[in-house]
Amino acid sequence: MQFKVPQFLEIEDKIFGPFTFKEFVYLAGGAGLCFIIYKLLGLTLGAIPILAVAGLSIALARYRPNNKPFIEMIEAGFGYLIQSKLYIWKRRKNKVNTKEQERENAERIINRDTVRLGGNKLRDLAWSLDVLDLNKQGRNK
Repeated sequence: MQFKVPQFLEIEDKIFGPFTFKEFVYLAGGAGLCFIIYKLLGLTLGAIPILAVAGLSIALARYRPNNKPFIEMIEAGFGYLIQSKLYIWKRRKNKVNTKEQERENAERIINRDTVRLGGNKLRDLAWSLDVLDLNKQGRNK
């Protein structure tokens, strides 16, 4: 006994001509809202809101950025606006340094950058160079 497995489950059925049920609802709702705006404001005052509502309803019905419905993009945008943001890196403004603090900072930088080799440090450095010299080890082999 063989069963037919349904395929193309993610494709919605076209119910109202070339439109799916969702697309038809978006277009009918937009048309109804445009009619209400026209009756309330007239054509001169309501032209801009009518165009905005009509554009939004057409975008909801037909525009699919990245092959996803436009309503998902709007939901993601509202979610981003509403949720709290986590800033990983944020520049902080330092306090204004006085001349004395600037002088101390400069002295610290100079002291940090200069290399001081005492007798013990110089002997340790020479010993580590003799022991860890890779060129001498490569020549001996």
